[in-house]
Amino acid sequence: PTPAPPKKTTHTLMNLLLVLPFLFAFFFFFFWFFFFFFFNDTATTEIYTILFVGSVSVYKRQLVYRKIAPGYEVYSRMGIYERDLSSHKERPLVENTLVKGMCVNCHAFNRTDPSHFSLHIRGTHGATFMRTGNKDEYLNTKTDQTIAACVYPYWYPGGEYIAYSTNNTRQSFHTVKDERVEVLDLESDVVVYHPADHHLLLCDSLQKKDRFETFPAFSPDGRTLYFCSAEAKKIPEEYKEIRYNLCSIDFDPSAGTFGSRIDTLVNAEALGKSVSFPRPSYDGKYIMFTLSDYGNFSIWHKEADLWLLDLTSGDLRKLSEVNSDDTESFHNWSSNSRWFVFSSRRGDGLYTRLYLASMDENGKISKPFLLPQEDPETYYDRSVYSYNVPDFTSEPIKIDTRVFEKKITSKERIQVQAKK
Repeated sequence: PTPAPPKKTTHTLMNLLLVLPFLFAFFFFFFWFFFFFFFNDTATTEIYTILFVGSVSVYKRQLVYRKIAPGYEVYSRMGIYERDLSSHKERPLVENTLVKGMCVNCHAFNRTDPSHFSLHIRGTHGATFMRTGNKDEYLNTKTDQTIAACVYPYWYPGGEYIAYSTNNTRQSFHTVKDERVEVLDLESDVVVYHPADHHLLLCDSLQKKDRFETFPAFSPDGRTLYFCSAEAKKIPEEYKEIRYNLCSIDFDPSAGTFGSRIDTLVNAEALGKSVSFPRPSYDGKYIMFTLSDYGNFSIWHKEADLWLLDLTSGDLRKLSEVNSDDTESFHNWSSNSRWFVFSSRRGDGLYTRLYLASMDENGKISKPFLLPQEDPETYYDRSVYSYNVPDFTSEPIKIDTRVFEKKITSKERIQVQAKK
C-alpha cells in the first residue's frame, strides 16, 4: 500500500527549526550593532576608523601628543609621541628619560607643518627648543622684563613669529571628593617672539598688572592675536572668582607692532564662565575653545565643555555633538579645518583620551570617536597614561635624540632679548 504523505504541520515545524538559528543570528547581530554603534565609543572607533583613514589625503597622517601619568605631586615617565593615523604605529620623539629630571611640554607646529616646531623643557637643563626650517636652536626665553620662560606657543602663519605667554604658575590640591587639582596663575602676560633676531616683542596692553593674559593664538591671516584675559584676583582666596574672556588685539607683521585697542569677543565673565585654549580654524571661520566655571586650566574641571564662535556671524554655541558629562579640554584643527582632535575624561573620569570628529563646510559636526588602537578595549583598559596637547602634523617629524640630548645637557643657550 502507498504510505500516507507526511502531515503539513510536520514540514512547517522542521522548516522553522532550520530557520530559527539564522533568525537568532540576524537579530543578535542587529541589536549588537545598534547598541555598540550608538552607545559604545570603542566599537564606534572601529567603524569610523575606515572612514577616517579613507580620507587620509584630506586631513594629514600624523598626530602628535604628550603622554603622562596623571600624578599630582611628582611626575614620572612622560614624553612627546607621534602616531601614524593610517596605522597603529606610535613612536617617541622626546621622552623625559633621555635626561634626568627633564619635563617636556608645550609643543606646537605651524598649521600642522613640523618644519616650524617649538618645545619647552623644564628642569635643571631647561630650554626652549626652536626649529625654523633647517635650523634648530636652544633658547633661554626668560628675560629681566618678563615673568618667566615662554610657554603655550602658537605660530604666526608664515613662521616669522610665534606667540607665547609667560606665567607664574602654582599647583594646589583639593580635599573634596570630586575635585583633584587646581593650576593657578599668580601673574601672566602675552609676548610674541621673532626668531630671526631673537627678540621678544612686548606690549603694555598685554602686560597689565591688574590683568592675567594667557593662551595666545594668531588668526589665519596673522593680523589678529587672540588671547584670554581675566581681572587679577587674590590667590588663593579668590581663585574661584577668576574668569577669562576671549579677547583680541591687532598685530602688524611688517613692523612687529601691536594695535592700541583690546576687543572682547566672548564676555564669558558676564555668563559666569571662563574661556581657555582658544584655537582658530585655519579657514578663518571659527574659534573653538573650552568653557568652564572659573580659572584657565580646566583639564580637571568636570563641567568644562567645547564651544564654537562663528567669526562671520558672531554666533556662539556649545558643541553638544561632542561634549560629555566629564572634562573636555585640549583641542586642535586639521590643516583643512575639516577634522579636529580633543582630549576628554569621559571614559573613566581619570585619564584623558583623544577623540576625533569631523566638520563639514556648513559646520555640521559628526559623532566623535576614540583614537583607534589595534585592540582598543585591551589597550585603554591597561594604559595608565593621559593624553594631552594633541596636534596634527603634515609629515613625520625628524629629530635626532642623540643630538637633542647633547644640546640639552650642555649649558649652551641663546639668550633672547626683550624689545618694546
